[in-house]
Amino acid sequence: MKESFQKANEELKRIDHLVYVTLKYTRTVDVLISILKRMINSYEFAVDALLKAAEKQEKIENIPEIPLVKAQKVKEIYKQKIIQKNIDRYLKLRKLIRSNYEKSNEYRRHVTMTSIVDGDIVKINIDIVSEMFDSIRKFIDFVHELIIKND
Repeated sequence: MKESFQKANEELKRIDHLVYVTLKYTRTVDVLISILKRMINSYEFAVDALLKAAEKQEKIENIPEIPLVKAQKVKEIYKQKIIQKNIDRYLKLRKLIRSNYEKSNEYRRHVTMTSIVDGDIVKINIDIVSEMFDSIRKFIDFVHELIIKND
């Protein structure tokens, strides 16, 4: 449980560096994709930590193996709005990373990755990635508080 949380924090450090250092100098869609993949990893570690905490509290018997099933199980167990919203974002990021995308304005401030996910046009740029990073950081902090409180 704490090991999963530590791994999530390590991913946050990597995302921080990618967003505030690498992206500043290398404004490419490839860097945006790398950031999104790290965000997915961070979410997966947080989901694992939540499920391990639920297993310890005997809310579930065993932890599923498939990431989508894990996410659905977390949504069933934890009804907090922040968890529900972030699990939905995690699932959307998983779809986004697998979709076809277009690059625009590479090597410029407004580098943008454009993709279609669930019939919606999704645009990812530096500002959106920064907001998502702040949101994930708050989510990981919330998960940490939840785990410590229930431990």
